[in-house]
Amino acid sequence: MRITFRLILSLVVGVTLVALVFSYFQVRQEERRLREETERRAAVLAESLQESVEPLLDSKSSGNLQRIVERFGNRKRLSGVAVYDANGRSLAVTSGLPPSFTRSPAAAFEAVRTDQGYGQFQTINEKLIHIYALPLHREGILAGVLVILHDASFISMKRLRTGETSAEVSLPKADLFKPLAQEVVHLAKSLSAARAAAQEEARLREAAESLWTSERLREHVRGKLQGRPLFVVSNREPYMHVRKGNEIAVMEPASGLVTALEPILRACGGTWVAHGGGDADRETADECDKLRVPPDDPHFTLKRVWLTREEEEGYYYGFSNEGLWPLCHIAHTRPTFRAEDWSDYQAVNLKFAESILEELEGTEEPCVLIQDYHFALLPQLIKQRRPDARVAIFWHIPWPNPEAFGICPWQKELLDALLGADLIGFHIQFHCNNFLETVDRALESRIDWEGFAVNRHGHTTWVKPFPISIALPNDASTPSVESSAEQVRVRLFKELGVKASYLGVGVDRIDYTKGILERLRGIERFLEKYPVYRQQLTFVELGAPSRTHIKQYHDLVAQVEAEADRINSRFQTKEWKPIIFRKGHHTHEEIQPYYRAADFGLVTSLHDGMNLVAKEYVAARDDEQGVLILSCFTGASRELQDALIVNPYDIEQIAEAMRCALEMNPEERASRMQRMRRTVREANVYCWAANLITELSQVQLEKAEAAKPR
Repeated sequence: MRITFRLILSLVVGVTLVALVFSYFQVRQEERRLREETERRAAVLAESLQESVEPLLDSKSSGNLQRIVERFGNRKRLSGVAVYDANGRSLAVTSGLPPSFTRSPAAAFEAVRTDQGYGQFQTINEKLIHIYALPLHREGILAGVLVILHDASFISMKRLRTGETSAEVSLPKADLFKPLAQEVVHLAKSLSAARAAAQEEARLREAAESLWTSERLREHVRGKLQGRPLFVVSNREPYMHVRKGNEIAVMEPASGLVTALEPILRACGGTWVAHGGGDADRETADECDKLRVPPDDPHFTLKRVWLTREEEEGYYYGFSNEGLWPLCHIAHTRPTFRAEDWSDYQAVNLKFAESILEELEGTEEPCVLIQDYHFALLPQLIKQRRPDARVAIFWHIPWPNPEAFGICPWQKELLDALLGADLIGFHIQFHCNNFLETVDRALESRIDWEGFAVNRHGHTTWVKPFPISIALPNDASTPSVESSAEQVRVRLFKELGVKASYLGVGVDRIDYTKGILERLRGIERFLEKYPVYRQQLTFVELGAPSRTHIKQYHDLVAQVEAEADRINSRFQTKEWKPIIFRKGHHTHEEIQPYYRAADFGLVTSLHDGMNLVAKEYVAARDDEQGVLILSCFTGASRELQDALIVNPYDIEQIAEAMRCALEMNPEERASRMQRMRRTVREANVYCWAANLITELSQVQLEKAEAAKPR
């Protein structure tokens, strides 16, 4: 009897110890996860504030700095925000922080010393605080440091009852002590159930199977939308039909938007509503203005909306591209606003709304994804008729500061209509901040700065960043037909009729925001400073004429041609010239060899929401060579930080970046390109779509007010 009692007692103690050890490791793992999440959130918040704070690092802006730290310092779980100069003196500190923060904390000194973000946990007044410091710069010089303080005391209060676990526990066989073992097994299963999906994702990640693909996106969207179709709206159509002699040909318009969206519709199906701009579009659509595309392998429906020449002139060339485009791009081109263009913009938005609403008939709680600045009025027009619809609009261009947007005579109407959406997406957090500040300045609304949401007239609109990307064919692993970049380069030089050793490339729509003239002057300066590269480097600009109905665009083509001719006349020889300007619309197949062969790709946008050319260049370099020279005023510069980042207005800096690119050792080129390719591969367009559609599908509709579909 005594032996039996000892055996049972030993088993009870053993199982209890197993459970306690299991609990201990679970609490430690959860604490570690929460610490990492706190660090990540602090870094994201600091980077979003960085661009607002850096321009104010002078004695005249202390009031504005203080307003910023007070506004953001009152967020949930945020203990405060502080800004210091490079010597540690406080410039602005959230009221309520301890007096010790009149001088910069140790984390700030470490961030200044290393010139990079630095975080640490510290106990202050018996409370665990996370301190994150991020260096601030003015004109490339370290000028101060931004400090974010998060209340981290909640981390130590988490317990095993959270139900989170990361691994199964190995237990003794159940038949030895069934009651106790069953309890422990039940506990272990309960703890692991909530993490099952995360464990599977971790397994896939470890096996390098976690990349978003068209197949994975298709299944993901099917689950999120529960079988309902996806509706996409854009001005540009993915396929247009044009006459070529007596035949009708299919053309894929040059457009970053189309490049990004077309793979998504291929993967998920649905309906794409767009302007039918081809001269043979009517003949190829059915009586309902629809057709299945792509023509050779149909995956989704394209519905075309017809516009008169007058509507296109006013809505597209007028209000959209002479008004909103220069307004949102800080490229020093004055926007033009005309009342008649605004009327056309309203009429076309209404016409598209009617077409979309017709497509939504019979679909409960449809999901509508509107694209870009051409359709700022659509969210409200759709939501008024179909409040049961989940509506998102993705703004592909930058959003300027409130002062700049205030130039628009109809800013309140545009903002009010945009806030009809459930979700508004931008490429980067900085543009989200600008949008919220514009709403705060122009409209009566309640803004949640912690959650990045606007409540107006009882309707909530979420405002979030979704950095768009591209699709890499076969994960960018398809081998090149030609064995090396050198072979491709030799062939291209032969076709171009020049003798050279190095190749640079630029691929753009000919637009004043792309910095093409600045780029050419940077090449001129490079050849002035480094004459050894004369007769060695040829730069090819593949420029697609765009919006030539607008005078600025028409004149820009002539200016680019004249500038290229002027620079060539200075340096060219009988067998070589420094710049070759190939004007025209180039197919993907025509552009790819230039990407693959170029020693450097040059992207010098004066202002760009993202710039997918930068990512296309990186994706094409499966040889892990080539150098990307990238403007700091692009959204892509936030992700592709291994590019050589330049100020496109600084001609000297462009010239130096070209020299650095050509003289960089192969190992550094390879390591930089590897990291950038990993970024583009992992954050591809399928990932972008999955994040956007996931956020949209989780929107809570006002059920009581939702109208039933007709």
